[in-house]
Amino acid sequence: MESEKIFRLLVINPGSTSTKISLFENETERFCDSRFHDAPVLLQYPHVNDQVPFRYQVILEMLAEQGTDPSDIDVFVGRGGSACTQPSGVTVIDQKLYEDTAAAVGGSEHAAKLGVMLAWKFAQAYQRPAYTLNPTNVDEFCDYARLTGIRGLYRVSHSHFLNHKAVAQAHAAALGKPYEECNLITAHIDGGVTIGAHSGGRMIDGTMGADGEGPFAPTRIGSVPVLELLDYIEAHSVEEVRRMCSRSGGFVSLFGTSNSDTVHALVEQGDKKAVLVWNTLIYQISKSIGEMSAVLCGKVDAIVLTGGLMRFEDIAAGIRERCGWIAPIRVYPGEMEQETMGLSVLKVLRGEAKAMIYSGKNVWQGFEGISF
Repeated sequence: MESEKIFRLLVINPGSTSTKISLFENETERFCDSRFHDAPVLLQYPHVNDQVPFRYQVILEMLAEQGTDPSDIDVFVGRGGSACTQPSGVTVIDQKLYEDTAAAVGGSEHAAKLGVMLAWKFAQAYQRPAYTLNPTNVDEFCDYARLTGIRGLYRVSHSHFLNHKAVAQAHAAALGKPYEECNLITAHIDGGVTIGAHSGGRMIDGTMGADGEGPFAPTRIGSVPVLELLDYIEAHSVEEVRRMCSRSGGFVSLFGTSNSDTVHALVEQGDKKAVLVWNTLIYQISKSIGEMSAVLCGKVDAIVLTGGLMRFEDIAAGIRERCGWIAPIRVYPGEMEQETMGLSVLKVLRGEAKAMIYSGKNVWQGFEGISF
């Protein structure tokens, strides 16, 4: 009997405060490694794209520490974002996707985009294929989630879609129901924070965390009143505010660090400023969860909390206190991104699923039969 072919997949997952990699041999995760990058380190690079050489070298160092030669890897898989909006699923990383990601044609400069760029760089260096799965710019929004009060200005889907979708599908399975039959609210709580509403097998609405919307986070400003922000820009610059939306806002602006452990240690010591900021974060997350419950007309099967900050039990406790009346609250600490990326691409390699080719066009092309 012919032995099963072994595929070695390197999963590359850059976040706003970390670089994480996993090596899979088929379904088995041989190792997972992560490096934390405090905001002052990353802010040395004027543009997100400027981090590519730094993060590439970090990955090479992690591989060397694990005794892994990049030339022995069959496929490179990178988290993605910042290109045109895309359907959910596995997508081939090609020259067009790489270029649109680097240029951020989708308008969101998020560290997740570096996953596509790094996977492409490794793929070119070692002549291997590269894929991405459910980047931050996957668009499944309903029309009500798009319109704003400014003609020609629309909300777009920019979120931690990869993890939102993974934990929603995992919790649906835990409920013994098809994902398509569940109404779920998911909250990804880490260096960035986004909240999503799932119905009918789609994430029909969600906060745009790296665009200055929703709760503030360790590296992000969250929602800020427009007129107050305009006054702030007059004394600063548009570019500074752009950076604060995704890289230097939140804890970075308030404490000078994106390290949540440092801030939480101050909370435990009773530091009044830290307690105020930490509890406001919980308050704002709860507030966004309440908004998404209205999106789902109050018919919510569960509120699912996930992300690195769920290692702090007081966050879940605070959200339960404010939102427990809406639906049962379940916690999935960390994230399911590594295994979801690895196993989804493995299905493509085995011929059990097909990968899409990036179209270079946004999923949403306007309201049907309506013009503004």
